[in-house]
Amino acid sequence: MCGIVGYVGPRPSQSILLSGLSRLEYRGYDSAGIAVIDADGALGMRKRAGKLAVLRDDLAAHALADGTTGIGHTRWATHGGPTDANAHPHLADDDRLAVIHNGIIENFAELKAELLAEGYAFRSETDTEVAAVLLGREYRASGDLVAAFRTVVARLEGAFTLLAMHQDAPGLVVGARRNSPLVIGLGEGENFLGSDVAAFVEHTRNALAIGQDEIVAITPEGVSVTDFDGEPVEVEPFEVVWDAAAAEKGGWPSFMAKEVSEEPDAVANTIRGRVRDGAVVIPELEGLDELFQGIDRIVVIACGTAAYAGQVGKYALEQWTRIPVDVELAHEFRYRDPVLSPRTLVVSISQSGETMDTLMAVKYARERGAKTVSICNTQGATIPRESDAIVYTHAGPEVAVASTKAFVAQITALYLLALHVGRLRGSIDPAVAAEQVHELEAVPAKIARVLEKEQAHVEQFARWMADTHSVLFLGRHVGYPIALEGALKLKEISYIHAEGFAAGELKHGPIALIEPGQPVFVIVPSPRESAELHKKVVSNIQEIRARGARVIAVAEEGDVAVLPFADEVLRIPLAAPFFEPLLAVVPLHIFAMGLATAKGLDVDQPRNLAKSVTVE
Repeated sequence: MCGIVGYVGPRPSQSILLSGLSRLEYRGYDSAGIAVIDADGALGMRKRAGKLAVLRDDLAAHALADGTTGIGHTRWATHGGPTDANAHPHLADDDRLAVIHNGIIENFAELKAELLAEGYAFRSETDTEVAAVLLGREYRASGDLVAAFRTVVARLEGAFTLLAMHQDAPGLVVGARRNSPLVIGLGEGENFLGSDVAAFVEHTRNALAIGQDEIVAITPEGVSVTDFDGEPVEVEPFEVVWDAAAAEKGGWPSFMAKEVSEEPDAVANTIRGRVRDGAVVIPELEGLDELFQGIDRIVVIACGTAAYAGQVGKYALEQWTRIPVDVELAHEFRYRDPVLSPRTLVVSISQSGETMDTLMAVKYARERGAKTVSICNTQGATIPRESDAIVYTHAGPEVAVASTKAFVAQITALYLLALHVGRLRGSIDPAVAAEQVHELEAVPAKIARVLEKEQAHVEQFARWMADTHSVLFLGRHVGYPIALEGALKLKEISYIHAEGFAAGELKHGPIALIEPGQPVFVIVPSPRESAELHKKVVSNIQEIRARGARVIAVAEEGDVAVLPFADEVLRIPLAAPFFEPLLAVVPLHIFAMGLATAKGLDVDQPRNLAKSVTVE
């Protein structure tokens, strides 16, 4: 889950590496390091445990000679704790070779034993150093960095992106990928490598996506890509559709605050260009009519927040397509031998497009003949390339680890997919579909209204609740996965106990948790649009209020039935049932952020977590 960046070109590399790492720190922030080949042809390296700022301070106090070839790394620890020694880069071949790595090398112990038997020594606890020492050995044998690299990657098992450079070959950085992301940035007289485009978008928006089991060599003059056998391969060019400013705070106190404020735009941009004459037509899916008309089952696979988006989407998919839908955690999916057929559509959801659990589930589904569609926010990512079709969300870069705007964009994309497939299958009346499209197009303005009217209110009582140790969330129908999402956000960034429940489950056990003063958020459906559900939820509120709970209701504007039973009411605009989740989740995101901020916590980089989960 680490962030990597490489550079070759005419400019001093240190500032480019550090700038790239700052944009990748969401991928890992327990240590950071850089290596450069200086103007005299010597390789220098500096790495420090802690966040990137620790490395910056160290470089400011003790300058490292600069050069025009370099690699940089920000780490999320897997093998070995977050120490200076375990930080990347790792050196070999008498400190003339530097290697950085994202992923896990599963057979590192076997390789390490081989190298120890030959008399090689190690300075860290990492699997990465094993690859570095192995590469150093092979380079000494061949004198060719690319050939040595090809020999080494053929022996590695697991998931990895590796970057290497050697002081014998200034102006050359070599990279390889297997089950882990790597993209190329194309400049004029300079080239870049990164674990995603954020590493180099400040300098170029022209990129190449390389595929599975491929090796890339960059020099200032050009780029060469081959497979692991050395055969040239075609690479897919693309243009990054956002600029560097989109991945900066822009005056906001945190990336999360900025991204919550961008939730209206995330929904609007995901809809844009996909509605024609009141009907949803997704250009990326044109030509696949026969595929969608032939499916008889849909399985949505995802993890974490994306899985909750999938649970919301399930209601709309079944309603509008009349196809049965299952939602499964990707990391459980392939281990239970699921029943799949060519008439099964597997829909994967991943903000980064690199979530390893989801990627392996997509590959498993395809191997067993199912059709696959991915919903993703990141260009050039692996999961879209492994899928039969792709529906991109257009939320823009999401840097905070806890997902907010990507979540509402994922729900929006699922609704668009449901309306698109429903239209093709004739399972939704065109007039009804037009009504749903109209409702969906109204959502961005309604989210903006929630932010305008409720943000200060929510932040205020979040500060009052800064010493809270447990919060529960309740919801029914599409409100249930929103309850789960609200609890997850609070756990992720506030480090307090939080659980979401289907409100009807209360009497089957969870009501035992209610004691005087227990805060409970309740997602209340519209009394006008969901009258029966509304009555049931009000009854649930009465049940917990009678036992002393402190109730915070998220309810429609004008809903007076909740007033006698709620301590706080957070208002959302009237919306049709399927669109309430896109509004109700906004105050929950604000609350989690406000409570974490009140506790003095880093809302963007919560402990133990990283944004892009590229290991299983």
